[in-house]
Amino acid sequence: MMATMALIQCDFFSETLGLCTSINVILPQSTVGQIGMKGSGGAGGSGGEGRYPTLYLLHGLSDDHTIWLRRTSIERYVAPLGLAVVMPAGGRSWYADMHGGLKYWTYLSQELPALCRQFFPLSDRREDNFVAGLSMGGYGAFKLALRCPDRFAAAASLSGALDMGEDMGAQVPAIRQTELRYVFGDLSKFAGSDNDTMALAQRVAQSNGPRPRLYQCCGTTDFLYQQNLRFRDHARSLGLDLTYKEHAGKGHDWGYWDQTIQDVLAWLPLRNS
Repeated sequence: MMATMALIQCDFFSETLGLCTSINVILPQSTVGQIGMKGSGGAGGSGGEGRYPTLYLLHGLSDDHTIWLRRTSIERYVAPLGLAVVMPAGGRSWYADMHGGLKYWTYLSQELPALCRQFFPLSDRREDNFVAGLSMGGYGAFKLALRCPDRFAAAASLSGALDMGEDMGAQVPAIRQTELRYVFGDLSKFAGSDNDTMALAQRVAQSNGPRPRLYQCCGTTDFLYQQNLRFRDHARSLGLDLTYKEHAGKGHDWGYWDQTIQDVLAWLPLRNS
């Protein structure tokens, strides 16, 4: 039987964004009487000081904070793990401090974790914090772990846009470049910047600091497959701890992500597993 989970929609004001925003949060709940379920065994978590290990789960370009709950069984999948899941709204920001918009990177990397630990019993220990996402969210997950390797033990990308330099070239439609300039500014300066996951991977590899474990998967018919191959080869050449999976005939769709998020959860280095 599955352990009971609580599902919370939290609406709050973000000082960084200057507006009200929302997150969905899944938390273990200690119960004894729910039919078909079993209690989690205690009020505290399995992370540091009775606080829960946490997975920040990011959405893709066209979605929002509700999509993982609507398209997958993520609540049921995490139920046996004693794991909290935080699902924020990131708009079409690429989880960046946008050149022409809001500061979603600062929100995601600084304000959101602090607020979540204020609102909920979440661990602040590096070994208890993880991030994952799909497509734009896969890019965001690797960017977060590679820019903040001292705060995240592991990151997973499902069909992620992991070599965004490919989207900056002249072959990209003008309307697409217009949106990317709104997010990133001068596209000629993207390579090597704090938004370039290829460069961030190299920085981590060349530093003497902690290195997050990375999990990467993509279908072979996905339009981002070649980007994923380039990042895979780059990370391997740098000696990063990368687990790579590809799946023949799979594309950019929720049937694939519903399957592969279960693989990610089994891979996470949870201390109680």
